[in-house]
Amino acid sequence: MATAYITRRERFSSAHRLFKPELSDNENYELFGDCSHPNWHGHNYELFVTVKGAVNPELGYVINLKKVSTIIRKHVISKLDHRNVNIDVDFMSGVLATTENLAIYIWKELEPRLHELSVELHCIKIKETENNFVEYYGE
Repeated sequence: MATAYITRRERFSSAHRLFKPELSDNENYELFGDCSHPNWHGHNYELFVTVKGAVNPELGYVINLKKVSTIIRKHVISKLDHRNVNIDVDFMSGVLATTENLAIYIWKELEPRLHELSVELHCIKIKETENNFVEYYGE
């Protein structure tokens, strides 16, 4: 049976601040630059979730992407969109709100749920700006 990779794109807008609470604002600025601004800053993110699985010979696809989208929206987008990553997002509580960490923790939210649909999570890609993105392939 043929294996294929399929990707669903979703979008969300969130604010965050990169900072370590034990450091002063000046020390945080030295580490994180403008991303450490005490009054936060935001991005219009693009999230790409790639799954892989066997192509169903009767249906011609790996999975109905509406099912994948429903899981992403329920467990990730609804928690992130128009929220502050540092304050409002349960799965990011106590985690430095970098895009790398965001990708890792989105993986943790989605992997078991997608596994239940008989597909394997292959990659989480987050585009933070037109120039910066992160890809995470699990551990």
